[in-house]
Amino acid sequence: MTPINASPISPIQAPTLPSAGVAGGASAGSASGPSFKDLLLDSIQNVNHMQVEADQAVEALFTGGDVNPAEVLTAVQKADLAFRLTMQIRNKVMDVYQEIKDIRI
Repeated sequence: MTPINASPISPIQAPTLPSAGVAGGASAGSASGPSFKDLLLDSIQNVNHMQVEADQAVEALFTGGDVNPAEVLTAVQKADLAFRLTMQIRNKVMDVYQEIKDIRI
């Protein structure tokens, strides 16, 4: 059994988007910042990492490991909140997609 890392929990941070928009003359392939795809994949990987850490913390707590129950609860709640946020973003993107799909030209 491997002990879990009891490092302090960092707050969830929203990704920062490039400030230059289409009106600013920036092209879609601009190298000034990460692409939307990269931001999305990084966010999903971050949520997955939080869930894996929470699972490991719960497993360590149940198997009698030397972990603080408050830290385990915090890790589980943090992973749950990040997952719910990801699902809400997904739902909004799907709603926008449906609206765009229903536009008649």
